[in-house]
Amino acid sequence: MNDNPAFERIQSEIDSAPVTLFMKGSPSFPQCGFSAAVVQALMLSGVEFKGVDVLQDGEIREGIKQFSNWPTIPQLYVKGEFVGGCDIIREMYESGELKQVFTDAGVETSVEDA
Repeated sequence: MNDNPAFERIQSEIDSAPVTLFMKGSPSFPQCGFSAAVVQALMLSGVEFKGVDVLQDGEIREGIKQFSNWPTIPQLYVKGEFVGGCDIIREMYESGELKQVFTDAGVETSVEDA
């Protein structure tokens, strides 16, 4: 698995921020509905995150699927750990579990409990 040249770059992106989203487009201009849905969940959670646009780099776009053993994009990483894709993140946000992931990982959010 380590023979993929993109893996080192992917790991570097993941290590460069507490919350990293591999997505199509950018946080300010998502290029697909699934990426937009995860961006919205993260913004509503009040967490700062880094977006990595897989459309800008084919090696990253294909490599991230092998890296995580997850076939789709977007993909969310919190403190280096793969959390999931769009459906999982949406469900976790709706249940409150996503906020707990950030709390458990020591990631600050700007949204207080109501």
